[in-house]
Amino acid sequence: MYVRAATVSIRPGKMQEVIDLHNDSLIPADKAPKGWQGSYLMTDAGNGEILSITVWESEAEMLSSESGSAYLKEQVAKFDNAFAAPPHFDHYELSAEAST
Repeated sequence: MYVRAATVSIRPGKMQEVIDLHNDSLIPADKAPKGWQGSYLMTDAGNGEILSITVWESEAEMLSSESGSAYLKEQVAKFDNAFAAPPHFDHYELSAEAST
């Protein structure tokens, strides 16, 4: 599996808006692209930062969700009023996993 990690600075007072958009808009939209496996949002309200993680079945499907369609741009645009700067994206291969 592969992971896209997005780090973003959030405008003051907009953290709850980001959380709501993530839950109400981004997650339902994330389920549409082929290969999507899950989504996680970590927040640091004190520093106005978020880390958004999406998990993909393959690297090709992850990259396709970025460049092969308008999907990612459409999703990021929904957050324009809350983001202090554009998100920074990194990509990783998921090499180990544990859960209860």
